[in-house]
Amino acid sequence: MSGVLPGREALRSLGTSLAGLVVLVALWWLGTLTVLSGLRIPSPGAVVGSAVDDGWSFYALHFSMTLQEAAVGFAYGTLAAVVLSSVVLLLPVLEPVIMQVAVISYCIPLVAIAPVLFIVIGNPDEGARSGTATALAAMSVFFTTVVGTVLGLRSADRASLDVVSVYGGGRLRQLTTVQLVSALPSIIAALRIAAPAAFLGAILGEYVGGVERGVALVLKIAQQNVDVERAWAVGIGCAIVAGVAFAFFGLLARVVTPWSRGAVS
Repeated sequence: MSGVLPGREALRSLGTSLAGLVVLVALWWLGTLTVLSGLRIPSPGAVVGSAVDDGWSFYALHFSMTLQEAAVGFAYGTLAAVVLSSVVLLLPVLEPVIMQVAVISYCIPLVAIAPVLFIVIGNPDEGARSGTATALAAMSVFFTTVVGTVLGLRSADRASLDVVSVYGGGRLRQLTTVQLVSALPSIIAALRIAAPAAFLGAILGEYVGGVERGVALVLKIAQQNVDVERAWAVGIGCAIVAGVAFAFFGLLARVVTPWSRGAVS
């Protein structure tokens, strides 16, 4: 019984999401025919037509570069966050410094720091990913992952920690055998939010310039040419990528940390 219910809940959630999407598209289509007809808002059909005209190869060319920048930045940001969060547990005296760095990285507007990073990092090599976009993707991930990891590490069962201590284990052994395992649900939950943020950070980094292909380049060209349909198509593509990343880590949490869902009778 407990194995069936989660499947039913997933199907119900999927059905609700699809129904909401259909309603949203219907309202969009109805709005373009009525109250929004005088604005530069294309109909769903026009957006789909633009995407079909551009073709899969066009989107694969540009999205693949941005996804590469986002993935590398996501990996760097996540690794730094997990390592520094572990340091907080091992050396509590460093917690104020590390948490302050995390807060500063969150408070600095990415739009403001992007030109500075571009000056420092410079233009990417021909056909290579943008270092600025990668750095902004890493910054977008860092704060969320640090907070989630620290909270998860601190949620470890005290009795389990005491058992490790009784058998001669120190803080490092407690961290690797108990706390990191206990923190997995919180870490994956943080990554679920951080993954779409990394993609957005990569796009903002591309806007600074120096890229030969990427989502931001397509959006800038569409803006300059007042190509509303293409801009909307690319924007919806970005939403799909972010949604897939969010759903992937949700699925990963169900597979890797099934205990975090609780018992269902």
